[in-house]
Amino acid sequence: MTKLIALLLILAMAIQLIKPLGLPGLRRRTDFWKIALIAFGIWALDLLLRDFLM
Repeated sequence: MTKLIALLLILAMAIQLIKPLGLPGLRRRTDFWKIALIAFGIWALDLLLRDFLM
């Protein structure tokens, strides 16, 4: 499952480079790095919450 999520994120970044997604904050091709930054933030938040709740 983790590999599938990573593959989907890489695919979203590649699509952003080819044709921007048009979402707020992702309107230019050079905004592809924001997808990785958002994914990293969600991953870090998940790790923190997992440790806090268990």
